[in-house]
Amino acid sequence: MSQRHAFPSKAFQNALLRWYDHHARTLPWRAVPGQTPNPYHVWLSEIMLQQTTVAAVGPYFQKFTQIWPNVHALAKANPERVMKEWAGLGYYARARNLIACAQQITQEYGGVFPQEELDLLKLRGVGPYTAAAIAAIAFNKQAVVIDGNIERVTARLFRIQKPLPSSKPLIRHHAMDLFKNIKRSGDFAQSLMDLGATICTPQNPKCSECPVKNFCEAFEKGDAALYPLKNKKKKIPVREGKVFWLTKNKQLVCEVREKDRMLGGMLGLPTTDWDLKHDASDVNRDAFKAIDTGLSITHTFSHFKLILKIYAAQVKVLPKKNMKFIPIHDILDSGLPSLFQKVARKMITS
Repeated sequence: MSQRHAFPSKAFQNALLRWYDHHARTLPWRAVPGQTPNPYHVWLSEIMLQQTTVAAVGPYFQKFTQIWPNVHALAKANPERVMKEWAGLGYYARARNLIACAQQITQEYGGVFPQEELDLLKLRGVGPYTAAAIAAIAFNKQAVVIDGNIERVTARLFRIQKPLPSSKPLIRHHAMDLFKNIKRSGDFAQSLMDLGATICTPQNPKCSECPVKNFCEAFEKGDAALYPLKNKKKKIPVREGKVFWLTKNKQLVCEVREKDRMLGGMLGLPTTDWDLKHDASDVNRDAFKAIDTGLSITHTFSHFKLILKIYAAQVKVLPKKNMKFIPIHDILDSGLPSLFQKVARKMITS
């Protein structure tokens, strides 16, 4: 099998689509058979799913589409409300781009999503994968869609010996064979995603249940779980900083973080500048005369681990213009990102 010269694209596609027609996942943003896909739903879900799991996205998607049922409504949305509803999904630049993209679609495209990949790539927050996914799933356009699931399936099908991330160009080269002359482009992309999510899983793949195992070189060799090969992960750096729990009576001082900072535009607690390249200890915001509580929280971002020591003080007035008081009993429902929710829970329960 490893000596074959041409991948049997059509036979593979037919086998996978037969399986998909009976085993497709039911997802809140996915059109049911016979229903025309909603481009707004496809776009919104794809943005939310970047770096986030399907299980985590489901409730957020349903809430967003209830509050903002179409792109016109989202374009007019209050940014603070959007950031509040996004809180907990992480990667908050996505939320800022979401609003900008909705406004771009309404202003430049009359509220109608473009259908071609090249046009979709012009939208804020839409990269190559997202453009391909929207073109295929929303409009059934020919597009090679490669998310994490499809990447893994392809690496196993062709038993790619080069480790990620350097193997990405090779994976794309082979994925082009999978998508060759596909008629049901959207269904096929989603069938590959579902295969990776339910059968060709990262650990303990269910190879015996796979509808396309006879096309898979890794299945033939019996070593599917080894793929895709990966380089050893580098140890992520650790940063430290301070976070300030400033209270007046039963109210807590919060601030809207600067847009060009990590968690920009989000509601947060005052901190030192832990997100900048220089050491947070070089930045002094101890004008609050806060004392060390002896408590701290640890939070892991994609590229570093953060340890924040918690300092507390009572204040008489708001220290800065971008700050406001929020009742402490409402703080966990105020739209804080998970980093600051950890701080709040620690202080409320201590």
